[in-house]
Amino acid sequence: MVASGQTASKAGGSGTTPVRPTAGEATPVDSKQSRHASYLGLEVSAERTRLQIPRDLSLEAWCRLGGRILAVCDSSAWWIGDWLVFGQNQYGDRYRRAMKETKLDYQTLRNYAWVARKFEPSRRRDGLTFQHHMEVAALSEAEQDHWLDFAVRLNWSRNELRKQIRASMSGEEGDLRRQVQLSLQLDELRLERWREAARRSNLTLTDWISSVVDEAI
Repeated sequence: MVASGQTASKAGGSGTTPVRPTAGEATPVDSKQSRHASYLGLEVSAERTRLQIPRDLSLEAWCRLGGRILAVCDSSAWWIGDWLVFGQNQYGDRYRRAMKETKLDYQTLRNYAWVARKFEPSRRRDGLTFQHHMEVAALSEAEQDHWLDFAVRLNWSRNELRKQIRASMSGEEGDLRRQVQLSLQLDELRLERWREAARRSNLTLTDWISSVVDEAI
């Protein structure tokens, strides 16, 4: 028996031929396709201007792929911001060169860098988008944390976060930090259904009720 990766001699000659992988062994794949598949975690071919998806891709895998693509899009905003901040600190004359590289205008680049400067990596919420952070970037750090914590706990969209901040500033909703107590009378069956829904959403029962009410407004 010849070990994988070695060569076997031809019968009656000194030449060698590569040993073919036995069943169960990995076969080499095109390096470009391999990089793309590894990057997205699925057997797809990604190029700059297209994404080639296998016809037999399951619905579950298709949804998972979309989530990963959207995560990359959101991450790229942070990457551009950190790249610009580094350029500013390290090289100067950053925006002129950056605009040539990215084809983005000055204001767009300025926004990326501004938000990246406002939030050290340790303060960025993985569960929220770059746009969530942009909504609160002009506030103090304490207020930023306050609103981002609410957005995480109540699963607010960027638009909902903006709505709540504006309402608070205009006094329409009052101070969200003011504590109130509500009393609900529920039968056991309904209470258990609510608890199960809260568990599926990874929220406490109180936060789940709040999020449902907020969504209905």
